[in-house]
Amino acid sequence: MDIRIENLSKKFGGQRAVDGVSFEVKTGEILGFLGPNGAGKTTTMRMITNFINPSGGDISIGGRTLSENADEIKNHIGYLPENNPLYMDMPVMDYLEFVGGLQRIPKGDLMYRVVEMIRVTGLNAEKHKKIGELSKGFRQRVGLAQALIHDPEILILDEPTSGLDPNQIVEIRKLIRELGREKTVILSTHILPEVEATCDRILIINKGKIVADGTAETLRKQASGQEILKARIEDGDPNKIIEALQALPSVSMADFAERKQNRFEIQTQPGAGTAKAVFKLCVDNKWSLTELIPFETKLEDIFRELTTK
Repeated sequence: MDIRIENLSKKFGGQRAVDGVSFEVKTGEILGFLGPNGAGKTTTMRMITNFINPSGGDISIGGRTLSENADEIKNHIGYLPENNPLYMDMPVMDYLEFVGGLQRIPKGDLMYRVVEMIRVTGLNAEKHKKIGELSKGFRQRVGLAQALIHDPEILILDEPTSGLDPNQIVEIRKLIRELGREKTVILSTHILPEVEATCDRILIINKGKIVADGTAETLRKQASGQEILKARIEDGDPNKIIEALQALPSVSMADFAERKQNRFEIQTQPGAGTAKAVFKLCVDNKWSLTELIPFETKLEDIFRELTTK
């Protein structure tokens, strides 16, 4: 089920938390929603789930506007809030049965859905324990189970791996990827490597506005505007090597990265075939090319550049 956001805004008093945001999410796509604290991520997610009303703009889900079809559309959405509110004194199975009742799952199907969610989220060994007795990782699994209990077509997950240890993060990440094969997922997180491992597309919001939208690879290309190669070239005069590299038509800059190690940094235009040109240059001059590594701009650098302006 597709999501379409058009010129969405939200004001709290005189402050505009979300300012004319527009984007789309396709069925079967996992969208990573990034931004610093206070950027408008959670506010946007709450508007999509109809927890709060927008000040302006439109939200369409499956071709229907949320403002006119809220009750029907909410049945198609599963939501895991950042703070994951749970009833700590309830056993896991009782809690999921309770949530399933709130989602109006027919009584004849309810227990099947509870058992299925326990299986899907890996809660079988913990299903009779009280939620308050569970680790943070298993509580997050319970939160995911409650978001999935009514088999929604859309999942909105706000910081689903917050506070988890590395092993738990890997497990939850794998689960989200599996869910994303058949559902539309919007995933908010501060863990940038997780975005690359989990999400098909990245959307960065800053001060209530969208500042980037694309795959990690696309954002890198847009951010750098050029390709950087790291090379180690031996058996030649370093100064002559620099001169020869700078003379290549596609090279905009060449300099030493580590002079004593004969390592060089080469800046070039993307797709210019510079790697082949460097290889041929070394063959022609009988230099030994022992390293030639493309250097990628890190997602952390892109995020920092876009959100500190």
